[in-house]
Amino acid sequence: MKADTRDPRSTNRLDELLGDSEIGHEGRAATTNHAAVKTWLRLLSCTTQIETEIRRRLRTHFDMTLPRFDYLAQLHRFHKEQPEGLRMNALSRYLMVTGGNVTSLTDELEKSGYVTRQVDAEDRRSFRIALTLRGRRAFERVAEEHERWVIELLEGLDTDEGAQLHALLGHLRLSLTRRLQDDKTR
Repeated sequence: MKADTRDPRSTNRLDELLGDSEIGHEGRAATTNHAAVKTWLRLLSCTTQIETEIRRRLRTHFDMTLPRFDYLAQLHRFHKEQPEGLRMNALSRYLMVTGGNVTSLTDELEKSGYVTRQVDAEDRRSFRIALTLRGRRAFERVAEEHERWVIELLEGLDTDEGAQLHALLGHLRLSLTRRLQDDKTR
């Protein structure tokens, strides 16, 4: 008999349903682990599986890396409110990477004609990075496909389940943020 993947009891047997080659991070969980550890490993497994597939598709369909996509996404996100571009240090913060990573991505994308780098008029020690028309058009084309891929990869959840998961993860983010802020004040 085939297990119903929508039956919550079946998710307790993922190792049997997925097999050793697909279990990923969850294979590290022992039956004696706390539920929080099992949940963390499941979140990590889902994130890794989705990210791996997105990376593969970006590379295959657009010859683009995920860091390049994320970089362009941040510039596109702020394009209307900051048409002169973002400072490199702000871009680094949004991407949660080092300045060196941003510099090498900027070099690559500038050579491709996707971004421009200009000295910041307000702070001559800083540079502002802006999307070119070519970069904006290329990003929008990739982003449209990227959105379809994410929708496709998450379509195993119905609308209510997706909303519930989103809300639960929101509660987790808020709880984590508060907990970590409390820890910093101690």
